[in-house]
Amino acid sequence: MSSLFQRGGKKVPRERLVTLIGKPDCHLCEDAQAVVEKVCGELGVPLEKKDITQDAELHREYWEQIPVVLVDGAQHTFWRVDEARLRRALTA
Repeated sequence: MSSLFQRGGKKVPRERLVTLIGKPDCHLCEDAQAVVEKVCGELGVPLEKKDITQDAELHREYWEQIPVVLVDGAQHTFWRVDEARLRRALTA
């Protein structure tokens, strides 16, 4: 039987990871963090935070877009986080 399914045909939830990329003293980053922490906490999804001031590669890639939210390593959104959209992405 496929590992995607368990008895009764229900999908097995796959492991997800949300990454929030931002920097200190950024009001948009603080707003995004509140939304991401709420959604991840309710869904039991792990969250990692990365600081662009501590990582030159992240700074080069995202400095104009912070905060940036990645879901499973792929860019989900930047600047403003829509709670419903993030929830849908994590439960799809």
